[in-house]
Amino acid sequence: MRAKLVRIGNSRGLRLAKPLLEEAGLTDEVDIHAAPGVLTITPVAAPRAGWAEAAAAVAPEGLLDPATPTHFDEGEWEW
Repeated sequence: MRAKLVRIGNSRGLRLAKPLLEEAGLTDEVDIHAAPGVLTITPVAAPRAGWAEAAAAVAPEGLLDPATPTHFDEGEWEW
């Protein structure tokens, strides 16, 4: 698809067709990265996206590393 850059004050804008936005999964907020001759537009990922799935994948005891006993655990703690 070809498009023309339009003047918006001292800047330029680009009009993107609704079907193109829908196909790309772009909404109101995007990240734009520039390289020589290339602009890359990506959707903004929601903060903490995927955290629930990652937490569900943690072992039932909930620890990633084995417990490290401290002086308190070894001498002062009682059940």
